This record gives sequence, structure tokens and C-alpha cells, in this order.
Amino acid sequence: MAKQKFYVVWVGRQPGVYTSWGECQEQINKFDDAKFKSYESRAEADEAYRGGWKKYWGQGGSGAKAGAGTAKSGAPFRRKTAGTDAEPGEIDYDSISVDVGTSGNPGPVEYKGVDTQTGEVIFAVGPVKKGTNNLGEFLAIVHALAYLKQQGSTKTVYSDSVNALKWVKQKAVSSTLPRDASTAEIWGMVDRAVRWLQTNAYSNKVLKWQTKQWGEIKADYGRK
Repeated sequence: MAKQKFYVVWVGRQPGVYTSWGECQEQINKFDDAKFKSYESRAEADEAYRGGWKKYWGQGGSGAKAGAGTAKSGAPFRRKTAGTDAEPGEIDYDSISVDVGTSGNPGPVEYKGVDTQTGEVIFAVGPVKKGTNNLGEFLAIVHALAYLKQQGSTKTVYSDSVNALKWVKQKAVSSTLPRDASTAEIWGMVDRAVRWLQTNAYSNKVLKWQTKQWGEIKADYGRK
């Protein structure tokens, strides 16, 4: 039998402490900047609700995205079913989040990796003269993996690009961007990144950032 959880909603349709995920969902679904979190006991939940979201939400108000819905420290949500009735997984803040910024697609491309906890920029590249969103995102993921391997770190890498994540897993890129003089720079970078994946092993998790539950990824360029 599943252990009872208690859900604090600091910012939502009706703030309060709830005893089921369904009730919590009713308060936060499609509510901009919802702030909520689960706890193992009613006493903890009541204390957190009284203390306010700035103290408890997003690991102490560190600037985590809306709707992170993190569990009690050290007790992450384990159920990550894609259905709308499932709890969102916990954000692994000990991670790098990457994103790409473009002006047109194809167009000039830049990308960066940031500390998911603090938002501190760890690396930034570009702009490259001509590329695509997906190629830029792919490069950002591989850059993060290479950086972490150099550091001897097993931190997680987050990306919000389904295609780029697939390419990393396959260690191959499938893009319609022509190979010509105008795209030589980005294709050269992509080819090197593919070779890196094919010749290096890593244990880091490379995960999809759950934008619907957590808000925009920390590395977002804000150009949508």
C-alpha cells in the first residue's frame, strides 16, 4: 500500500495542504507559476505551508522553475509516468541544463550550459553563422557531457529537445540542413561531436526537461 503523502500548494487556484495528488493537480494544472511540493507527513506539510514558498519551494527559493513540485529532500518522486494524472518527477538540481538560441531556423545559432541550481553559466558557444535549433541543442548536450567527463563528474544533463536527445542516444544526427559553405562551421562541430560520442563512454544521465511541469529550462534564452 502506497504511503500517504501530503501536498503543499503555496501558489495555485486555492493554496493549502492537500492529501492527494489529484486534489493538488486541480490547484496547479495550467496555473502560471504554480508552486507546490510533497511531504511525507502532515506536520512537515503544515510547517512548510506556514513558512511560505520562498523558504521551501525549489530547494529554498533558489530560482527553480514554476511547478517543480519537488519531494521532500532526499525523497524524490519515483513515478514518472507520462500520463496527466502522474506526479511530475523531481528535478535533479545537481545537473547541467542546456539550451539553444537562434535567430531564424536555420540561422545564427548559439548555445549554453548552466548550473540547474543557480543558473550560473558554465559554458557558452556562438553565435555560429548558420545552423538549426536541433543541431545547436545536440552540440550543447555533447559539450556538457565532454565537460563533465573532463571534470570527472556524473552530474545529469537536461535538454528540452526530443530530437537532440534521440541523436545523442543513437550517436548519429539526422538533419535536413544542407552541407555547403554557409553551414560548414556547424557541420564541422556536429561531426566532431558525433565522433566524441562514438569514442567516449559516460555514465551521466541525459534527460528530457519536463517543461509542462517545471516551466522553461534554466538555460532558456527567452526568445520564443
